[in-house]
Amino acid sequence: METHLFFAFFCAWICLSVPLEPCIAADSIRMDQSISDGETLVSSGQSFEVGFFSPGSSKNRYLGIWYKNTPQTVVWVANRNNPITDSYGVLTIINNGKPVLLDQTKSVIWSPYLAREPENPVAQLLETGNLVLRDGSNDSSETYIWQSFDDPSDTMLPGMKVGWNLKTGLQRKLTSWKSADDPSLGDFSYRIDINVLPYLVLGVGAGKKVRSGPWNGHEFNGLNALDNSVYKAVFVANNDEVYALYESNNSKIISRLTLNHSGFLQRLICECLTGFTPKSQEEWDMFNTSSGCRRRMPLDCQIEDGFVKVTGAKLPDLIYFHVIMSVSLGECKALCLNNCSCTAYAYSNLNGSSGCLMWFGDLIDIRELTSEKPAEDIYIRIHTSERGLNTIQKKKKLVIILVISSFSGILTLGLAIWFQFWKKRRMGTDQESKKENLELPLFDLPTIATATNNFSNTNKIGAGGFGSVYKGNLPEGVAVAVKRLSKNSAQGVQEFKNEAVLIAKLQHKNLVRLLGCCIQGEERILLYEYMPNKSLDYFIFDQNRRALLAWDKRCKIVMGIARGLLYLHQDSRFQIIHRDLKTSNILLDDNLLV
Repeated sequence: METHLFFAFFCAWICLSVPLEPCIAADSIRMDQSISDGETLVSSGQSFEVGFFSPGSSKNRYLGIWYKNTPQTVVWVANRNNPITDSYGVLTIINNGKPVLLDQTKSVIWSPYLAREPENPVAQLLETGNLVLRDGSNDSSETYIWQSFDDPSDTMLPGMKVGWNLKTGLQRKLTSWKSADDPSLGDFSYRIDINVLPYLVLGVGAGKKVRSGPWNGHEFNGLNALDNSVYKAVFVANNDEVYALYESNNSKIISRLTLNHSGFLQRLICECLTGFTPKSQEEWDMFNTSSGCRRRMPLDCQIEDGFVKVTGAKLPDLIYFHVIMSVSLGECKALCLNNCSCTAYAYSNLNGSSGCLMWFGDLIDIRELTSEKPAEDIYIRIHTSERGLNTIQKKKKLVIILVISSFSGILTLGLAIWFQFWKKRRMGTDQESKKENLELPLFDLPTIATATNNFSNTNKIGAGGFGSVYKGNLPEGVAVAVKRLSKNSAQGVQEFKNEAVLIAKLQHKNLVRLLGCCIQGEERILLYEYMPNKSLDYFIFDQNRRALLAWDKRCKIVMGIARGLLYLHQDSRFQIIHRDLKTSNILLDDNLLV
């Protein structure tokens, strides 16, 4: 069984760094060959390097793997709990074919477990960042006797598994460093636990800090979907293995998943800003982003030039800049727009008072920071032709939505409800309609398009005569079900508003909650709270999944349906008749209950 799995996405980095001198080295060693402290192996495409390093302010030496062009970014450590205290460490392959790490006294500091003794062993650093031991008699074989991907540290790279080998009992999990200066085993882990059904866990010791819902045959519920144009997440479960991994979908974006020593799981991504592209795609393909980015279209100093807003950023280095105090944000924008050399501006807090900060020339070292760090907004100047391409950083005004976590079953209203409120609607005045509109959050179309990956088919979770339903993820992390009505609908704007407001007023624990709507041009869109366990027919008509619904749960589902209908037909002051009751319109919560 194989399908997509979505991981948590905590931060993105937009990176520029200082160029490093190139270095060419071998990617492998054979029997009786070695690398000493100061020497390295480099993968064939110059992406990764293995050698000795000291983390942070520590003087201890460790054998590790890092990005070739960013040595400070270590992705794997061999001797995590047993450092070498001098610079005389050696990695070699001894007579029995086993790779060993030796100190100055030739004592074994680290050596991996091997299931069998290899013939003509070769230790090779692959372009994926995986250090492998294989039989040298067959260079084309991808069957490894040992690999570093089976013993992860704190970082997950594309193609690396987290999970279990059920035949051997091998568990692959991420484990945090103890501190930024100490890569020994920390307190936090990212793993898959199996209790009848598998689920993801961010753990503290043997306990659980955060967990996903169980695997339901389709996805881990409770996890937000991610932009699959960046990477494809995969989950596999069979008689031999249970694991999750991710694969990169875009060679222009460098990505890794890291569990830091504070217990935060971070998706780290390096990419260019909207309107920019890598200066050297060849270098970026080798994980070398030091050359930075360039504009796709040069600025032409026309008044129509626009700005892209980067929210929550570390501001660029102050190399060529200018500060003007006591001006407004609008005046700051006008000052930058009227200066052909101005490339960005920010309305910043400067020594306790607000001022206009403008940059001229290249923008060096911009990073989008995580929410717990101090950050500001910056406006990057772009060519007028790029103004419609802003799909990465630009965020509209956020609509705060209170989402009630429900552990009872939910009965969907759908769009096939026949409303019996025509008299009440005719009695409402325009003033009352405007008041009602204020009670329901309105979303703009770009926000919804971004949330649904531009209404992509991969996000589509349903369709019918009314239109299509998509899974979306709002900027604040709230998962929603987006119902996009067919443009063939003859319903007018005011009719749509009135009906949306009416649905929003239906408050019952067994009804899906309407969170907001969108009315823009010909678009009529409703946003509901997202129910991760799909509909009742997904379970009861499947030979295997129906076993998840024990009879006591089925009785509770029936009672939940009855309570929802009773509210609609009798207890609600609007008294709406539901005329499309079927199993596909019965949505289940996290506990598969109604």
